[in-house]
Amino acid sequence: MSTQSDPHLAMVKPVMPRTPDGCEECLRLGSPWVHLRLCLTCGHVGCCDSSPLKHASQHANDDAHPIVQSLEPGEDWRWCYIDEAIV
Repeated sequence: MSTQSDPHLAMVKPVMPRTPDGCEECLRLGSPWVHLRLCLTCGHVGCCDSSPLKHASQHANDDAHPIVQSLEPGEDWRWCYIDEAIV
């Protein structure tokens, strides 16, 4: 799916990471994570689906915020959980 055709991109807003030091829920729980994802609707920082608790996809599902961006150094991509595609 191309960037121009994903209707969920309308939900992308200028955001700042709410917890730039790690996954919001994992920091609270003391749980490890693998990679971080930034919600581009509200700034939630969650762990990726390779992490034990998969907080980024849980947030996308629970809050209906489908677009995330990688927070990993050197990575510059966005993912739509609804369309399961890079946007």
